[in-house]
Amino acid sequence: MGTLTIRNLDDDLKQKLRERAARHGVSMEQEARNLLLKEVAPAGEHDDGAVTAEEILEFGRRLQKVDFDQKKLTDDLWSFVEED
Repeated sequence: MGTLTIRNLDDDLKQKLRERAARHGVSMEQEARNLLLKEVAPAGEHDDGAVTAEEILEFGRRLQKVDFDQKKLTDDLWSFVEED
């Protein structure tokens, strides 16, 4: 495995990487590795076709937020069941 040092990294970019890593629950170093692997490595070189948990979570983060009233949904369901 090799080592990469990035000098003169913009402070704002470093902060964004730090925040992104925190959202994903990994270190900045791991987040940088993930980004490089995803964006630089040729397709198929690291991909066995399986979807990772991180990819599923990232997809979920991009979905539009919707209000969800669990109590109302449950009450409606029970009302429907009790009618039968």
